[in-house]
Amino acid sequence: MDLGIDGRVAVVAASSKGLGRAIAEELAAEGAHLVMCARGEAKLHEAADRIRELGRTVIAIPADLSREGEPERVIDEAIAAYGKIDILVTNTGGPPAGPFESHDMEAWRAAVRSNLESVVGLTRAALPTMKLQRWGRIINVTSIAVKQPVDNLILSNSVRAAVTGMARTLANEVAPFGITVNCVLPGYTRTDRLEELAGANAAREGVSIEEIRDRWHVQIPMRRLGEPREFAAMVAFLASERASYITGTSIQVDGGWIQSLL
Repeated sequence: MDLGIDGRVAVVAASSKGLGRAIAEELAAEGAHLVMCARGEAKLHEAADRIRELGRTVIAIPADLSREGEPERVIDEAIAAYGKIDILVTNTGGPPAGPFESHDMEAWRAAVRSNLESVVGLTRAALPTMKLQRWGRIINVTSIAVKQPVDNLILSNSVRAAVTGMARTLANEVAPFGITVNCVLPGYTRTDRLEELAGANAAREGVSIEEIRDRWHVQIPMRRLGEPREFAAMVAFLASERASYITGTSIQVDGGWIQSLL
C-alpha cells in the first residue's frame, strides 16, 4: 500500500529509542523527512544516523520537552529547516509508577509538564503551518491506560487521559483544515519503559520480574508482548493519505488486552 507520505515532513518526539525510534524508522521507510528529538543526545544522534542510511533527510534536535519553551523551539527549528511540518507525533516517557499516596505534588506537576504540557506546546507551535497548507496529521502516543486504567500507574492514567480529552476536542476544531488528530495506545510492548515497570511492580509485590512478565503474557490474548515496529505501523497509517477520514479516535495496539467493547 502506498501511504502517500513520500516527501512529507514528520516531527517525532522522544525518538532516540523505543516506540519513538520505531515510529521514526517506519515513517522514514515510507519516504518521510524527519525531525527527531530526545533528551539523550548520544542515543538521539545514533538513531538519526541509522535512519539516514535509508536515504532520508534527518535533523536531530536534543531537547527536554518538559522544559518551558523547548517544544516550541523544536517546531521552530523544524520549520526553519524544511519550511513546513506535515506530521507531528507527540510522544513522552511515562511518569513514575506508584500508588496515589506515594506521589507528592511535585511528582504530579512533573507529570503534567512532561506528559501534557509538552503535547500542548508541540501542537500549538505546529498548527499554524498545518492550517496554512490545509493538511496535517497529529498523532499522540498515549497508553492503554486511558481506556482501562493500569494498577500502580495513577500518574499515567490521569495525565494520558487529559491528553486524550484535548485531542478529541481539537480534532473537531481543526477538521475543516484537513488536519486529523488521533491517539494511539500502546499496550504491553517490548521497550525499556516496560522493563522499568516490571521492576517497579516486582519490587512493590516482592516477586520476581519474570513472574510479572508471565502475568502480562497471560492477560494478553496473543500471549506475547508487542514489538515496537508493530505499534509504529499503526502510527504510519494514521499519518498517511489513506487515513484522511479518520480523526478524533483512540486506537489501541495491545494484542487484545483491553476487554471493553469500544
